[in-house]
Amino acid sequence: MAEQNLEAKLKTLLKRDRIRLWTEPYTDERQQAGNSHMQELAELYGALLHLPAQEVSGALEHLRARALQRGQGNRTFKETDVATLELLLPPGCRKEGRSRMFLESRLDVLAQEFMDRIAREVGTLEHFKVILNGKTLDGGTRLDQQGVGNHSKMMVLKVGSPAASPSASPSASPSTSHDRSVQRTHRGFQILSERDGSQDPESAPFLEVADQKGNPLEIPRQEKKALILAMGLHEKGRALMKRKRHDEALCHLLQADLHFSRCGSTLLGAVDNYGVLQLDVVWCYQALEALSCLEDARERLRRAEDCFLRCYGERRQRLLSIKGNAGREEALFLRLHLLWSLLAFVDGDDPQARRQLEQAESLCARLRPDGEKMTELMLLGFSEREARLGLRACGGDTHEAAVLIANQRQEREELRERERLQRRRTRAGLATLTQAGYADRDAAVALRQADGDVERAFQILLDASQTPAACHTEEQVLRLSYLGFERSEAEAALASTGGDIQSAAELLMDNGGRVSRPAAPPEGEPATSSGSTDESELVKEVLEDIPRHEDDYLDLTLEEELRLIDSIKTHLARAPAAP
Repeated sequence: MAEQNLEAKLKTLLKRDRIRLWTEPYTDERQQAGNSHMQELAELYGALLHLPAQEVSGALEHLRARALQRGQGNRTFKETDVATLELLLPPGCRKEGRSRMFLESRLDVLAQEFMDRIAREVGTLEHFKVILNGKTLDGGTRLDQQGVGNHSKMMVLKVGSPAASPSASPSASPSTSHDRSVQRTHRGFQILSERDGSQDPESAPFLEVADQKGNPLEIPRQEKKALILAMGLHEKGRALMKRKRHDEALCHLLQADLHFSRCGSTLLGAVDNYGVLQLDVVWCYQALEALSCLEDARERLRRAEDCFLRCYGERRQRLLSIKGNAGREEALFLRLHLLWSLLAFVDGDDPQARRQLEQAESLCARLRPDGEKMTELMLLGFSEREARLGLRACGGDTHEAAVLIANQRQEREELRERERLQRRRTRAGLATLTQAGYADRDAAVALRQADGDVERAFQILLDASQTPAACHTEEQVLRLSYLGFERSEAEAALASTGGDIQSAAELLMDNGGRVSRPAAPPEGEPATSSGSTDESELVKEVLEDIPRHEDDYLDLTLEEELRLIDSIKTHLARAPAAP
């Protein structure tokens, strides 16, 4: 971090003075350094930055060598189409303390071929991902088709072995088998996103997307599905962050980001999840010492800040009107200021780094709970989380915190009771409809469309059964057939979705290409569905990482934040003077 700060300041000086280190007199015709001129420059800039000339000389030589390397890379690419790619290696795989590695490659090759080369070159990498601009490279797609260009900077993430997945194959290649954890999590939440909360009481609380007051939001089905997948992958990533497995966490967070992008802007403006995700991604960057991802980190912090302003108000006024306080959410702004400070320091902007750090320290002082007050609240029967969040919300007032926590408990219980009552009503309605001979899926869809009114649901189902089958065109059936689905199943899917070809395709893909109602089992025998046991186990597995407390993401102990504050303060104290 200190090296990046010094190099940023030297780049500012070189640009100001219009000095090109890769040309004479700083580089001779043999590409060697012009020692006398380099030494003069080191002494001049050393005096400006209040640093020893020797230290500045080493940094200047590093910048000169990088500039020559980049120039050679440009010539090679122009003549041979072979690109030079820069890789940021994970801490445990760095050779001779070097955090970066350069590889040459054509860009019209599959990313898998390039990743296999990385595995051979590094030697100590088994399971990893390659990240470019916050997106994971797809091994089955060419590099140039994924935005990789000459001099692209990419991040190599070392992830854990996929052995924990029962479906992992021992023969799977290192560069593909590590995807199984994310795929398994994705599949688990995909199953959940297809379910109706009334049919699955255990997962119903997670399936309800609520506003900041805890009231369920009415969301179109496809957006809700994308949001559930995004939130599920995000929570899995947060669980891995708590275990300090930031590399694997980042893989899940980036997948969550893809699904959030499929949600409408109106929805994202109503919940703060998207902003928290952006913050978590950058927090993983700093934990992995991946600050070379500056541009992506900077853009993500801007998104997080914009999201918080929309959701909370510029002066937290929306939070105050909804919750009566904004103390708990201040923890998010603490991390935001802290990460802005870190990026400013790496950019060589020490004044901005100090300003952001001061705001972070001020928030940290307000948010650190008093040990005696925590104990006092916990003796009243409140949990450590409740005590910490309650004190933050009430500015450290123990009495007000106790009242607030008690009221929140009552509100949560009343909300749960309303949810339980609604689920009981829905289950009863489903039972009535299925006993009348309708399939579970059709009954659930009709009941949802009828807002729980059984009579209206009956009418919807009756109207659907009387609607001519030709609610779709021959072209739509053929398009689905070209994708590999049987004609009868394509027609059934289109009929089920009212002729919406995109929804029909998703319905077929989510159900293995079949949507026809299964034949009724013999009288007296229970109905079974293929893979239902595996699906239940998978859902149970992914739900284990979902916190039961809705404010879990705000419950920061501040231990990591305090360590980062101390680290930035130390670096700022030792930093060279601003040019």
